[in-house]
Amino acid sequence: MRGISTEFQEYRPYAPGDDPGLVDWRVFARTDRPYLKTFEQETNLECHLLLDSSSSMDFHGGAPVTKLEFASYFAAALAWLVVRGSDRVSLQIFDDRVREFLPPGSTRQHLHQILSTLEHNQPRGPTALAAALSRASLHLRRRGTVIVLSDFYDEPAAVFQALNPFLHRGFRVHFFHLLSPEEMELEAGTLARYEDLETRESLTLHPQAVAESYRTTLHTHITRLRTLAAQRQVDYHVARTDGTFWPLFDRIGGV
Repeated sequence: MRGISTEFQEYRPYAPGDDPGLVDWRVFARTDRPYLKTFEQETNLECHLLLDSSSSMDFHGGAPVTKLEFASYFAAALAWLVVRGSDRVSLQIFDDRVREFLPPGSTRQHLHQILSTLEHNQPRGPTALAAALSRASLHLRRRGTVIVLSDFYDEPAAVFQALNPFLHRGFRVHFFHLLSPEEMELEAGTLARYEDLETRESLTLHPQAVAESYRTTLHTHITRLRTLAAQRQVDYHVARTDGTFWPLFDRIGGV
């Protein structure tokens, strides 16, 4: 960013609307043209990536990648952008607890460590997003932007209760709710067997018999998350894993 600080950046011609106080009058006296001095301004951004790596994130359901792979690619791209801007990025990998934490850093070595951690990360463990968020807040000391990548298989009220420490300290929070095509809409077909990736419990049924009830339940869950997010000024976005993650960058203005 360019603004007023101590490190000179460059001269540029004066434009209507610029602050006349920034005009370098000595240069004007020599050239008879108004020029402004611009300076480097330190943004001091910290971006904190929180990646759900529970077993349910291992599902792809017709998408070319699993939910965890989709989230990992997006997290890797975000980390690269933050470090490229000379800002700091951290990474927390969690299931029902925080199982790996890389503190904020801005060096190329730190970026490589994040990318390596994402590459070797494997989905395991049960989902407990609310509990993981409560523990995650203890690791973050400086206010910044928090990016949560999860399939949000948890009670919405509990999730936002766990978010209180972040919001009270002034963090900007973005929720990306990752869902595969088959999670968005049950496939019509014959008798099918469904298995819980976390508990390994299974259920055999006809998809058409439960499709309407399933859609209603999912819609209610998403609506509750979206409503609570709007009330708490949290950015919430559903991300389908059968598309590209490039549009997701538009949701994050500070990175």
